[in-house]
Amino acid sequence: MSEPAKNNKKGLLVVISGFSGAGKGTLIRLLMKNYAQYSLSVSATTRKPREGELEGRDYFFVDEPAFLDMIDRDALLEYARYVDHYYGTPKSYVMSEIEKGRDVILEIETQGALKIKAKFPDSVLIFVAPPGAEELRTRLRNRGTESEEVIAKRLQKASLEIDSAEGYDYVLINDDLQESAAQLHELIQNQHMRVDQQIAFLEAFRRDLNRINKE
Repeated sequence: MSEPAKNNKKGLLVVISGFSGAGKGTLIRLLMKNYAQYSLSVSATTRKPREGELEGRDYFFVDEPAFLDMIDRDALLEYARYVDHYYGTPKSYVMSEIEKGRDVILEIETQGALKIKAKFPDSVLIFVAPPGAEELRTRLRNRGTESEEVIAKRLQKASLEIDSAEGYDYVLINDDLQESAAQLHELIQNQHMRVDQQIAFLEAFRRDLNRINKE
């Protein structure tokens, strides 16, 4: 007798982007704290560890030849070079977590996010935004860590990012942090009920129906 139909759930690749000051980092930390089924993607980098950073938790620390080899082997979902160092997302780690049924959260900028969507159409892209542009400027000022000149540059960058946001699957308006974290969790989990995520279940169900109808 065949096994009964069941849902062999795989995880999802969830890409989260947003304006600087939208609160996406805080939102992701709250999501990871409140719900157990998520893994935060760990990037590889060629820079040296800083005090308190741990291998495999904060980054995978590799030398430049090893990183370039990862590029040649197509072992990265995406990568970039910043201030003389490479940063990238190892494909093997993400895919391993997804196979375990864990939803992997990847926080990157819009350019990299759209590249991942092109390579992995099943990925879910979520753009985090505050309720409005004035609120964004207020949040940037309230951080108290940047000059007005830097804030102006961030707002100018936001004008470019909002165009890219139209290529995302969802926009999450981060007004109340706790409520937004709950909405983010619900949005991600609802993706598992899409038909393209349930093909294995439907095929097993079909086999069982055919067997039953022949009895």
